[in-house]
Amino acid sequence: MKRTLFRLCFTVKDGEIALLTREGRLERALGPGRHALFDPLRRLSAEIVSIVRAEFPVERARLIARTRPELAAELFEIVEAKAGEVCVVSLDGEPKHLVPKFTSRAYLKGATRIEVERIDTQRELRVPAAVLAKLDLARTPQVLEARVAAHEAGLLFVDGVLTERLGPGRHAFWQTERKVAAQTFDLRPQPLEISAQEILTKDKIALRLTLTAFTRIVDPVKASQNAVDVQTAIYRLAQFAIREAVATRTLDEVLAARERIDEELRGFVAARSADLGVETTELGVKDVILPGDVRALVNKVVEAERTAKANLIRRQEETAATRSLLNTAKLMQENPLLVRLKELEALEKLTEKVGRIDLHASDGAGLDALLTKLWRVGEAT
Repeated sequence: MKRTLFRLCFTVKDGEIALLTREGRLERALGPGRHALFDPLRRLSAEIVSIVRAEFPVERARLIARTRPELAAELFEIVEAKAGEVCVVSLDGEPKHLVPKFTSRAYLKGATRIEVERIDTQRELRVPAAVLAKLDLARTPQVLEARVAAHEAGLLFVDGVLTERLGPGRHAFWQTERKVAAQTFDLRPQPLEISAQEILTKDKIALRLTLTAFTRIVDPVKASQNAVDVQTAIYRLAQFAIREAVATRTLDEVLAARERIDEELRGFVAARSADLGVETTELGVKDVILPGDVRALVNKVVEAERTAKANLIRRQEETAATRSLLNTAKLMQENPLLVRLKELEALEKLTEKVGRIDLHASDGAGLDALLTKLWRVGEAT
Protein backbone atom coordinates (compact mmCIF):
# COMPACT_ATOMS: atom_id res chain seq x y z
CA MET A 1 0.00 0.00 0.00
CA LYS A 2 1.40 3.37 -1.08
CA ARG A 3 0.24 6.95 -0.74
CA THR A 4 1.02 9.80 -3.08
CA LEU A 5 0.08 13.42 -2.70
CA PHE A 6 -3.50 12.88 -3.85
CA ARG A 7 -3.90 9.11 -4.22
CA LEU A 8 -4.00 5.85 -2.27
CA CYS A 9 -2.44 3.04 -4.32
CA PHE A 10 -2.46 -0.70 -3.58
CA THR A 11 -2.61 -4.07 -5.32
CA VAL A 12 -5.05 -6.92 -4.53
CA LYS A 13 -3.93 -10.43 -5.49
CA ASP A 14 -6.06 -13.41 -6.50
CA GLY A 15 -7.75 -14.94 -3.47
CA GLU A 16 -7.84 -11.58 -1.69
CA ILE A 17 -10.16 -8.62 -1.33
CA ALA A 18 -9.57 -5.13 -0.05
CA LEU A 19 -12.01 -3.73 2.49
CA LEU A 20 -12.13 -0.01 1.78
CA THR A 21 -13.13 2.18 4.70
CA ARG A 22 -13.70 5.93 4.81
CA GLU A 23 -12.95 7.41 8.19
CA GLY A 24 -13.33 3.95 9.80
CA ARG A 25 -16.62 3.04 8.12
CA LEU A 26 -16.69 0.23 5.59
CA GLU A 27 -17.53 1.63 2.18
CA ARG A 28 -17.03 -1.21 -0.28
CA ALA A 29 -14.92 -4.27 -1.15
CA LEU A 30 -12.45 -4.27 -4.02
CA GLY A 31 -11.42 -7.35 -5.96
CA PRO A 32 -8.03 -8.42 -7.42
CA GLY A 33 -6.09 -5.81 -9.42
CA ARG A 34 -4.17 -2.55 -9.02
CA HIS A 35 -6.15 0.28 -7.48
CA ALA A 36 -5.37 4.01 -7.31
CA LEU A 37 -7.98 5.97 -5.39
CA PHE A 38 -8.24 9.76 -5.25
CA ASP A 39 -7.82 10.68 -1.59
CA PRO A 40 -6.45 14.18 -1.14
CA LEU A 41 -7.71 14.43 2.45
CA ARG A 42 -6.36 10.99 3.41
CA ARG A 43 -9.71 9.71 4.62
CA LEU A 44 -9.51 6.30 2.92
CA SER A 45 -7.93 3.14 4.25
CA ALA A 46 -7.71 -0.33 2.70
CA GLU A 47 -7.45 -3.65 4.58
CA ILE A 48 -6.39 -6.57 2.43
CA VAL A 49 -7.66 -9.98 3.65
CA SER A 50 -7.49 -13.50 2.27
CA ILE A 51 -10.80 -15.03 1.22
CA VAL A 52 -9.56 -18.61 0.65
CA ARG A 53 -11.12 -20.71 3.42
CA ALA A 54 -10.91 -17.65 5.64
CA GLU A 55 -12.82 -16.98 8.82
CA PHE A 56 -13.74 -13.40 9.71
CA PRO A 57 -14.26 -11.98 13.21
CA VAL A 58 -17.94 -12.62 13.82
CA GLU A 59 -18.59 -9.52 15.93
CA ARG A 60 -17.18 -7.30 13.25
CA ALA A 61 -19.19 -9.13 10.59
CA ARG A 62 -22.36 -8.61 12.61
CA LEU A 63 -21.63 -4.90 12.95
CA ILE A 64 -21.18 -4.60 9.19
CA ALA A 65 -24.40 -6.57 8.67
CA ARG A 66 -26.30 -4.03 10.77
CA THR A 67 -24.87 -1.00 9.00
CA ARG A 68 -24.41 -2.37 5.47
CA PRO A 69 -26.64 -5.46 5.19
CA GLU A 70 -26.35 -5.70 1.39
CA LEU A 71 -22.55 -5.55 1.55
CA ALA A 72 -22.41 -8.06 4.42
CA ALA A 73 -24.62 -10.49 2.46
CA GLU A 74 -22.18 -10.23 -0.43
CA LEU A 75 -19.05 -10.69 1.69
CA PHE A 76 -19.91 -12.99 4.57
CA GLU A 77 -21.62 -16.25 5.48
CA ILE A 78 -22.64 -15.86 9.11
CA VAL A 79 -23.46 -19.19 10.78
CA GLU A 80 -25.51 -19.01 13.97
CA ALA A 81 -26.43 -22.17 15.86
CA LYS A 82 -29.62 -21.81 17.84
CA ALA A 83 -30.79 -23.67 20.91
CA GLY A 84 -31.04 -27.40 20.36
CA GLU A 85 -28.90 -27.53 17.23
CA VAL A 86 -25.35 -27.68 15.96
CA CYS A 87 -24.01 -26.65 12.56
CA VAL A 88 -21.39 -28.51 10.54
CA VAL A 89 -19.55 -26.06 8.29
CA SER A 90 -17.83 -27.46 5.20
CA LEU A 91 -15.38 -25.43 3.14
CA ASP A 92 -15.13 -26.59 -0.48
CA GLY A 93 -16.80 -29.84 0.53
CA GLU A 94 -14.42 -30.54 3.43
CA PRO A 95 -15.92 -30.44 6.94
CA LYS A 96 -13.95 -27.92 8.95
CA HIS A 97 -15.92 -26.61 11.90
CA LEU A 98 -18.68 -27.67 14.26
CA VAL A 99 -20.63 -24.69 15.58
CA PRO A 100 -22.37 -25.50 18.90
CA LYS A 101 -25.57 -23.93 20.15
CA PHE A 102 -25.64 -20.21 20.93
CA THR A 103 -22.41 -19.76 18.97
CA SER A 104 -21.75 -17.82 15.74
CA ARG A 105 -18.93 -17.83 13.18
CA ALA A 106 -18.41 -15.79 10.02
CA TYR A 107 -16.68 -16.89 6.81
CA LEU A 108 -15.63 -14.85 3.78
CA LYS A 109 -17.34 -15.70 0.52
CA GLY A 110 -15.93 -15.55 -2.97
CA ALA A 111 -13.12 -18.04 -3.37
CA THR A 112 -14.57 -20.74 -1.08
CA ARG A 113 -17.77 -22.77 -1.36
CA ILE A 114 -19.40 -22.69 2.04
CA GLU A 115 -21.94 -25.34 3.04
CA VAL A 116 -23.81 -25.42 6.35
CA GLU A 117 -25.58 -28.54 7.70
CA ARG A 118 -27.90 -27.94 10.64
CA ILE A 119 -28.62 -30.84 13.00
CA ASP A 120 -31.39 -30.92 15.59
CA THR A 121 -29.69 -32.40 18.65
CA GLN A 122 -32.85 -32.31 20.74
CA ARG A 123 -34.55 -34.91 18.55
CA GLU A 124 -31.46 -36.91 17.64
CA LEU A 125 -29.38 -38.49 20.38
CA ARG A 126 -27.11 -40.51 18.13
CA VAL A 127 -24.70 -38.88 15.73
CA PRO A 128 -25.42 -40.19 12.20
CA ALA A 129 -22.57 -42.10 10.62
CA ALA A 130 -22.42 -39.63 7.71
CA VAL A 131 -22.02 -36.72 10.13
CA LEU A 132 -19.61 -38.63 12.35
CA ALA A 133 -17.31 -39.15 9.39
CA LYS A 134 -17.07 -35.37 8.98
CA LEU A 135 -16.07 -34.61 12.57
CA ASP A 136 -12.71 -34.45 14.26
CA LEU A 137 -13.74 -35.93 17.59
CA ALA A 138 -10.52 -34.85 19.28
CA ARG A 139 -11.68 -31.25 18.88
CA THR A 140 -15.41 -31.86 19.26
CA PRO A 141 -16.42 -31.94 22.93
CA GLN A 142 -20.09 -31.84 21.88
CA VAL A 143 -19.87 -35.51 20.85
CA LEU A 144 -19.36 -38.50 23.14
CA GLU A 145 -17.76 -41.49 21.44
CA ALA A 146 -17.98 -44.99 22.91
CA ARG A 147 -16.25 -48.05 21.49
CA VAL A 148 -17.46 -51.46 22.68
CA ALA A 149 -15.29 -54.49 21.92
CA ALA A 150 -16.64 -57.94 21.06
CA HIS A 151 -15.95 -59.22 24.60
CA GLU A 152 -17.56 -56.20 26.27
CA ALA A 153 -21.01 -54.87 27.06
CA GLY A 154 -21.81 -51.16 27.13
CA LEU A 155 -24.41 -49.14 29.00
CA LEU A 156 -25.64 -45.68 27.97
CA PHE A 157 -26.74 -43.17 30.60
CA VAL A 158 -28.57 -39.97 29.69
CA ASP A 159 -28.84 -37.43 32.52
CA GLY A 160 -27.98 -40.24 34.93
CA VAL A 161 -30.72 -42.59 33.67
CA LEU A 162 -29.87 -45.92 32.05
CA THR A 163 -31.43 -45.75 28.59
CA GLU A 164 -29.77 -48.36 26.42
CA ARG A 165 -27.46 -51.38 26.39
CA LEU A 166 -24.80 -50.96 23.71
CA GLY A 167 -23.60 -53.82 21.57
CA PRO A 168 -20.11 -54.23 20.13
CA GLY A 169 -19.11 -51.46 17.73
CA ARG A 170 -18.58 -47.71 17.55
CA HIS A 171 -21.20 -45.38 19.03
CA ALA A 172 -21.41 -41.57 19.13
CA PHE A 173 -23.95 -39.33 20.87
CA TRP A 174 -24.73 -35.61 21.03
CA GLN A 175 -24.22 -34.18 24.49
CA THR A 176 -25.13 -30.56 23.87
CA GLU A 177 -28.64 -30.71 25.37
CA ARG A 178 -28.04 -33.42 27.92
CA LYS A 179 -25.36 -35.15 29.97
CA VAL A 180 -24.40 -38.40 28.28
CA ALA A 181 -22.13 -41.09 29.73
CA ALA A 182 -21.18 -44.57 28.57
CA GLN A 183 -19.79 -47.40 30.69
CA THR A 184 -18.23 -50.61 29.39
CA PHE A 185 -17.76 -53.95 31.15
CA ASP A 186 -15.38 -56.75 30.26
CA LEU A 187 -17.39 -59.99 30.16
CA ARG A 188 -14.36 -62.30 30.18
CA PRO A 189 -13.33 -64.17 33.36
CA GLN A 190 -11.03 -61.96 35.40
CA PRO A 191 -8.38 -63.27 37.85
CA LEU A 192 -8.30 -61.68 41.27
CA GLU A 193 -5.47 -62.08 43.78
CA ILE A 194 -6.38 -61.42 47.41
CA SER A 195 -3.11 -60.50 49.09
CA ALA A 196 -1.91 -61.99 52.35
CA GLN A 197 -3.67 -60.82 55.47
CA GLU A 198 -3.01 -61.82 59.07
CA ILE A 199 -5.85 -63.70 60.80
CA LEU A 200 -6.02 -65.21 64.28
CA THR A 201 -7.21 -68.81 64.49
CA LYS A 202 -9.41 -70.15 67.25
CA ASP A 203 -6.29 -71.18 69.23
CA LYS A 204 -4.79 -67.66 68.85
CA ILE A 205 -2.19 -68.41 66.18
CA ALA A 206 -1.65 -65.69 63.58
CA LEU A 207 -1.85 -67.00 60.02
CA ARG A 208 -1.34 -65.17 56.76
CA LEU A 209 -3.40 -66.43 53.83
CA THR A 210 -3.54 -65.49 50.17
CA LEU A 211 -6.52 -66.31 47.96
CA THR A 212 -7.07 -66.64 44.23
CA ALA A 213 -10.42 -66.03 42.56
CA PHE A 214 -11.87 -65.92 39.06
CA THR A 215 -14.91 -63.71 38.49
CA ARG A 216 -17.06 -62.88 35.48
CA ILE A 217 -19.68 -60.15 35.01
CA VAL A 218 -22.96 -61.71 33.89
CA ASP A 219 -25.31 -58.77 34.46
CA PRO A 220 -23.77 -55.37 33.56
CA VAL A 221 -26.88 -53.50 34.74
CA LYS A 222 -26.56 -54.85 38.30
CA ALA A 223 -22.81 -54.31 38.21
CA SER A 224 -23.26 -50.61 37.36
CA GLN A 225 -26.08 -49.98 39.83
CA ASN A 226 -24.88 -51.92 42.87
CA ALA A 227 -21.10 -51.43 42.91
CA VAL A 228 -18.70 -48.60 42.24
CA ASP A 229 -15.89 -51.09 41.54
CA VAL A 230 -16.86 -54.74 41.09
CA GLN A 231 -13.36 -56.13 41.61
CA THR A 232 -12.91 -54.19 44.85
CA ALA A 233 -16.28 -55.42 46.13
CA ILE A 234 -15.37 -59.06 45.44
CA TYR A 235 -11.99 -58.47 47.09
CA ARG A 236 -13.65 -57.24 50.30
CA LEU A 237 -16.18 -60.08 50.32
CA ALA A 238 -13.38 -62.65 50.02
CA GLN A 239 -11.56 -61.00 52.94
CA PHE A 240 -14.67 -61.21 55.13
CA ALA A 241 -15.22 -64.83 54.12
CA ILE A 242 -11.69 -66.01 54.93
CA ARG A 243 -11.72 -64.24 58.30
CA GLU A 244 -14.98 -65.97 59.19
CA ALA A 245 -13.66 -69.37 58.10
CA VAL A 246 -10.32 -69.16 59.91
CA ALA A 247 -11.45 -67.46 63.13
CA THR A 248 -13.75 -70.41 63.98
CA ARG A 249 -11.06 -73.08 63.46
CA THR A 250 -7.85 -74.14 65.16
CA LEU A 251 -4.55 -74.31 63.30
CA ASP A 252 -4.82 -78.07 62.85
CA GLU A 253 -8.35 -77.74 61.50
CA VAL A 254 -7.29 -75.03 59.04
CA LEU A 255 -4.43 -77.15 57.72
CA ALA A 256 -6.57 -80.27 57.51
CA ALA A 257 -9.73 -78.74 56.00
CA ARG A 258 -8.45 -76.77 53.00
CA GLU A 259 -11.08 -78.15 50.63
CA ARG A 260 -13.88 -77.53 53.12
CA ILE A 261 -12.69 -73.94 53.62
CA ASP A 262 -12.60 -73.39 49.84
CA GLU A 263 -16.21 -74.55 49.58
CA GLU A 264 -17.28 -72.19 52.35
CA LEU A 265 -15.51 -69.28 50.69
CA ARG A 266 -17.13 -69.93 47.32
CA GLY A 267 -20.56 -70.25 48.91
CA PHE A 268 -20.18 -67.05 50.95
CA VAL A 269 -18.92 -64.93 48.04
CA ALA A 270 -21.25 -66.43 45.41
CA ALA A 271 -24.34 -65.73 47.51
CA ARG A 272 -23.44 -62.04 47.83
CA SER A 273 -21.83 -61.41 44.44
CA ALA A 274 -25.03 -62.42 42.64
CA ASP A 275 -26.52 -59.05 43.66
CA LEU A 276 -23.55 -57.38 41.98
CA GLY A 277 -24.18 -59.15 38.68
CA VAL A 278 -20.98 -61.17 39.11
CA GLU A 279 -20.40 -64.92 38.91
CA THR A 280 -17.54 -66.32 40.99
CA THR A 281 -16.29 -69.35 39.09
CA GLU A 282 -13.30 -70.22 41.31
CA LEU A 283 -12.18 -69.16 44.76
CA GLY A 284 -9.72 -70.86 47.08
CA VAL A 285 -6.79 -70.59 49.44
CA LYS A 286 -3.53 -70.30 47.53
CA ASP A 287 -0.97 -70.08 50.35
CA VAL A 288 -0.99 -70.50 54.13
CA ILE A 289 1.96 -68.71 55.73
CA LEU A 290 2.79 -69.67 59.32
CA PRO A 291 4.84 -67.61 61.81
CA GLY A 292 8.50 -68.63 62.02
CA ASP A 293 8.30 -70.33 65.44
CA VAL A 294 5.07 -72.15 64.56
CA ARG A 295 6.55 -73.30 61.26
CA ALA A 296 9.54 -74.77 63.11
CA LEU A 297 7.25 -76.63 65.53
CA VAL A 298 5.10 -77.96 62.70
CA ASN A 299 8.22 -79.18 60.91
CA LYS A 300 9.34 -80.99 64.06
CA VAL A 301 5.92 -82.58 64.46
CA VAL A 302 5.92 -83.72 60.85
CA GLU A 303 9.44 -85.11 61.22
CA ALA A 304 8.45 -86.96 64.42
CA GLU A 305 5.38 -88.41 62.72
CA ARG A 306 7.46 -89.64 59.80
CA THR A 307 10.07 -91.14 62.14
CA ALA A 308 7.36 -92.89 64.15
CA LYS A 309 5.78 -94.21 60.98
CA ALA A 310 9.15 -95.49 59.75
CA ASN A 311 9.76 -97.23 63.10
CA LEU A 312 6.33 -98.79 62.99
CA ILE A 313 6.95 -100.15 59.52
CA ARG A 314 10.35 -101.52 60.64
CA ARG A 315 8.76 -103.25 63.67
CA GLN A 316 6.05 -104.72 61.49
CA GLU A 317 8.65 -106.11 59.12
CA GLU A 318 10.68 -107.56 62.02
CA THR A 319 7.57 -109.16 63.50
CA ALA A 320 6.69 -110.68 60.13
CA ALA A 321 10.25 -112.01 59.75
CA THR A 322 10.20 -113.54 63.26
CA ARG A 323 6.84 -115.14 62.59
CA SER A 324 8.22 -116.59 59.39
CA LEU A 325 11.24 -118.01 61.26
CA LEU A 326 8.92 -119.52 63.87
CA ASN A 327 6.85 -121.23 61.22
CA THR A 328 10.02 -122.56 59.58
CA ALA A 329 11.30 -123.92 62.90
CA LYS A 330 8.00 -125.74 63.50
CA LEU A 331 8.20 -127.34 60.06
CA MET A 332 11.81 -128.42 60.67
CA GLN A 333 10.86 -129.92 64.02
CA GLU A 334 8.15 -131.98 62.41
CA ASN A 335 10.28 -133.03 59.40
CA PRO A 336 14.04 -133.70 60.00
CA LEU A 337 14.64 -133.92 56.26
CA LEU A 338 14.00 -130.19 56.02
CA VAL A 339 16.84 -129.57 58.47
CA ARG A 340 19.18 -131.50 56.24
CA LEU A 341 18.02 -129.54 53.17
CA LYS A 342 18.61 -126.32 55.05
CA GLU A 343 22.14 -127.45 55.91
CA LEU A 344 22.81 -128.26 52.27
CA GLU A 345 21.55 -124.82 51.21
CA ALA A 346 23.87 -123.21 53.73
CA LEU A 347 26.75 -125.38 52.54
CA GLU A 348 25.99 -124.47 48.93
CA LYS A 349 26.00 -120.76 49.72
CA LEU A 350 29.24 -121.20 51.62
CA THR A 351 30.98 -123.08 48.83
CA GLU A 352 29.97 -120.42 46.30
CA LYS A 353 32.27 -118.00 48.10
CA VAL A 354 35.18 -120.48 48.42
CA GLY A 355 37.76 -120.25 45.67
CA ARG A 356 40.05 -123.07 46.91
CA ILE A 357 39.71 -126.12 49.27
CA ASP A 358 42.77 -127.76 50.83
CA LEU A 359 42.37 -131.26 52.38
CA HIS A 360 44.89 -132.48 54.98
CA ALA A 361 45.15 -136.01 56.34
CA SER A 362 45.67 -136.58 60.03
CA ASP A 363 48.90 -137.86 61.45
CA GLY A 364 49.74 -141.46 60.50
CA ALA A 365 47.11 -141.53 57.73
CA GLY A 366 47.92 -141.40 54.08
CA LEU A 367 46.04 -140.41 50.98
CA ASP A 368 44.12 -143.65 50.91
CA ALA A 369 42.69 -143.02 54.33
CA LEU A 370 41.64 -139.49 53.32
CA LEU A 371 39.80 -140.70 50.20
CA THR A 372 38.13 -143.47 52.20
CA LYS A 373 36.78 -140.92 54.69
CA LEU A 374 35.47 -138.68 51.90
CA TRP A 375 33.75 -141.66 50.30
CA ARG A 376 32.11 -142.57 53.59
CA VAL A 377 30.89 -139.00 54.06
CA GLY A 378 29.34 -139.07 50.59
CA GLU A 379 27.79 -142.49 51.24
CA ALA A 380 26.31 -141.27 54.50
CA THR A 381 24.77 -138.35 52.76
